[in-house]
Amino acid sequence: MRSSRFFFATLKEAPADAEVISQKLMLRAGLIKRAAAGIYTWMPLGLRVLRKVENIVREEMNKAGALELLMPAVQPAELWQESGRWDKYGPELLRFKDRHQRDFVIGPTHEEVITDVVRRDVKSYRQLPLHLYQIQTKFRDEIRPRFGVMRGREFLMKDGYSFHSSFEDLKREYQSMYDTYSRIFTRLGLQFRAVAADTGSIGGTGSHEFHVIAETGEDDIAYCPESGYAANVELAEALAPATPRPAATAELAKVSTPGQTACTDVAGFLNIPLSGLVKAIAVVSEPEEGPRTFALLLLRGDHELNEIKAGKIAGLNPFRFATEEEVERFLGCKPGYIGPVGVDPEKVRVIADRSVAVMADFVCGANAAGFHLSGVNFGRDCPEPELADLRKVVAGDPSPDGKGNLAICRGIEVGHIFQLRSTYAKALNCSFLDEQGKSQIMEMGCYGIGVSRIVGAAIEQGHDDRGIIFPAAIAPFQVTIVPMGYYKSEIVKAAADQLYEALEAAGLDVLLDDRDERPGSMFADMELMGVPHRIVVGERGLANGQLEYKGRQDEEATMIPADTALAFLQEKLCAA
Repeated sequence: MRSSRFFFATLKEAPADAEVISQKLMLRAGLIKRAAAGIYTWMPLGLRVLRKVENIVREEMNKAGALELLMPAVQPAELWQESGRWDKYGPELLRFKDRHQRDFVIGPTHEEVITDVVRRDVKSYRQLPLHLYQIQTKFRDEIRPRFGVMRGREFLMKDGYSFHSSFEDLKREYQSMYDTYSRIFTRLGLQFRAVAADTGSIGGTGSHEFHVIAETGEDDIAYCPESGYAANVELAEALAPATPRPAATAELAKVSTPGQTACTDVAGFLNIPLSGLVKAIAVVSEPEEGPRTFALLLLRGDHELNEIKAGKIAGLNPFRFATEEEVERFLGCKPGYIGPVGVDPEKVRVIADRSVAVMADFVCGANAAGFHLSGVNFGRDCPEPELADLRKVVAGDPSPDGKGNLAICRGIEVGHIFQLRSTYAKALNCSFLDEQGKSQIMEMGCYGIGVSRIVGAAIEQGHDDRGIIFPAAIAPFQVTIVPMGYYKSEIVKAAADQLYEALEAAGLDVLLDDRDERPGSMFADMELMGVPHRIVVGERGLANGQLEYKGRQDEEATMIPADTALAFLQEKLCAA
């Protein structure tokens, strides 16, 4: 490709409303243009990157035996009503009526549609297993689209669905997809980590997320450097302390703490470590049927509540944080001074984190404004609480696999695989006849990759103050040729054209920057766009039979023999 025949739209500065580095650099480099909030046009340069990601995903999915199809973006409401998600999905589901006043949605996902496809034509165990996937635009009406393509409303996604006659076969395909996804992200040239994850609203019995490691990532990942353990902090288990609770040594005392409501303020006021304080979080269950439960969740002062874990406690799911009025009604005190001592067990359920269960002589709220209690001990001053894993793990915690201690890193979720089991198959009566002629509900798996999100994640992982650093596999061009004075020197023009033709003939994805621009401007554009390799053709170098080479991350340029440029670049690309 020649620059003179391409459409570049680079900017010196990112728009003021751009939030994260990937959004800023994609707009500056001309990869995308904003059409509306969370909706972008992929410009020719950006589309080249997007298609390279898409092609790698497609190749590996095909190798794994999955079959590609294309489902409609517009889906009839009847399928969502049949699955039960019409009322449950929420405002992110964009609903509309056609001219006949029939309800439709713009698909944010395709579990209903694919299950309907399979239930119509698959009748026997002999037709299973079956794995179908698509690469298609989705739409989720996010309340606050942000971070460019990282959390937009419209995005490109690979979603695959497998159907099985048994759970054992589903587990086999699940492992196959785990391995396939690992190959995909390896080929993309990204540093990534697969982590055990919560299944969330999509349901099922097991899932793994695939995260691109980046300091700017939204998710915390707990992993053990000494083993292969990794999990989203929402799922990572905080093991019970190995040491037993010490005996009580202090008397219960009511201490004045006027105006001290935050844990850090209380600890500072009383000159105790945060770990010696127990904080109480008041919550209320909200079941669809039956009475509500008011509960106190007890955590150590230096720990954070893991809402996902708390939401799985029997009788508490789903829950919300209690209002000030509810706290006063059940505890007789405003928030900031609440605790487990003296509460009515008939009205208040008390659940303590495992780390709290081994504490003695601790400080907690006194259920009286302006006061806390010191020297508190379970069994003596208040009943023994229920125990649960309530907290987020922290660096240094023992690894749940028993093979070392946890470390925490940041990641951007770009893939997620689920063992859906029979959630949707049962709702939509997707069944088959087994070997005995008996009707059985199919087992399902679901496997997603955020194709457009990968582009943003790759930039979050790879960039510097000059612009994007793309992995070679997904860079818009592998090599750029920058001639010095292309329209002023016949020698330079001939050498640049000859090299360009040789690289193209060898199958390299090459860009000849034949614009009539200053060298500094051309260098800056190519670095901004993230092209991995640059060859400069100049009269001085040609006089010595040399060309100037500079890798995107090299500090200095080097001179190479002009007649070995092709072999030199091929070796560089193979190494990458």
